[in-house]
Amino acid sequence: MMSLQKKATLVASATALILIVIKLSVGFYTGTVVVIASAIDSALDFIISVFNAYAITKAQKPMDTHYNYGRGKVEGLASLIEGAIITLSGLFIIVAAGHKLINGEETVGIGASLAVMGVSIVLTASLFLYLNMVYKKTKNLIIKSDALHYKSDLYTNIGIIASLGVIYFTGWSFIDPIVSIGIALFVIYSAWEIIKEGLEMLLDKAIDDETVGEIKQILQKHVEAENCIISGYHDLKTRKSGHINFVDVHIVFNDKVLLKESHELADHIEDRIRAIEEDASWIINIHQDPYDDGNKKHK
Repeated sequence: MMSLQKKATLVASATALILIVIKLSVGFYTGTVVVIASAIDSALDFIISVFNAYAITKAQKPMDTHYNYGRGKVEGLASLIEGAIITLSGLFIIVAAGHKLINGEETVGIGASLAVMGVSIVLTASLFLYLNMVYKKTKNLIIKSDALHYKSDLYTNIGIIASLGVIYFTGWSFIDPIVSIGIALFVIYSAWEIIKEGLEMLLDKAIDDETVGEIKQILQKHVEAENCIISGYHDLKTRKSGHINFVDVHIVFNDKVLLKESHELADHIEDRIRAIEEDASWIINIHQDPYDDGNKKHK
C-alpha cells in the first residue's frame, strides 16, 4: 500500500507538470520574464517532487543487516539537494531578469499572463495546504521541505500578479525584471531553511529543546522519587533520523536493586518517553549503571 508521504509527492509532481505546460506556453508567447521564471521554477518543482518520491521510498525501507539504523538520513540528503536546486533556480531568474532590464525589452500579453498566474495561485495554494496537512500527520522532513517550497512559490506568484497588474495599468515594463529579482532573492532566502534542516539531520543535531526538556523531566522525577531506586543519570544524547527519534542515556541505579526490577523500571521510563510523541518512532537505549561513572568518562 502506498504511503501518504509518497502520495503527496506524486500529487505535487502532477501539479507541477500542469503548471509547467501552462506557464511555458503563455510565457514564451508573451515574453514575460516573471512568467517564464515561474515556469522554470515549476519545472524544478517537478524534478524535486519526483526525486522526493524516490527518496521517501528509500527512507521508509526497514532496518536490515547493512543499515542497522535505517535509511532515515536520506530525508536530510534530499532536503539538502532540494535547497541547492532552489538556490540555483533563484540565481537563474536573477540573470534572466538582469538581461531584460539592461536591454529594456517590452512586456506584452499581460492579460494572458495575469490569467495563467491566477490559475497558478489557486493550484499552488491548494497543494501547499495539502502538503502541510500531510507533514502534520507524518512529520516527514521531505514533505516539510516541499511544503515550504510551495509556500514560497505561492508568495512568488502573488508578487508576479502584483507586478503584472502594475504593468497592465501603467505600461512600466521595467517593473517585470525588478520584481523578478526581488522574487529570486526571496526564493534563495527561503531555500536556506530547507538546507539548514537537512544539514542538521545529517550532522545528528539533538532533538528539539522542548522534547529533550520533557525527557529530562521524566528522568528527574524518578531520581527524586521516594523509593530511591534511581540516584541519577548522565550522558543523555538524542538525535533524529527521518521519522525516528534516537535517545541514549545512562541511568544510575541503586546497587542493591535486583536486575529484574531495574529492567522493569527502565522499560517504564522508555514508555513514558515514547508517549511524548506517540506518532514518531523511537529507538531508546538505556544503560543501567550500578554506580555513577559519568564524571570519570569526561576526564
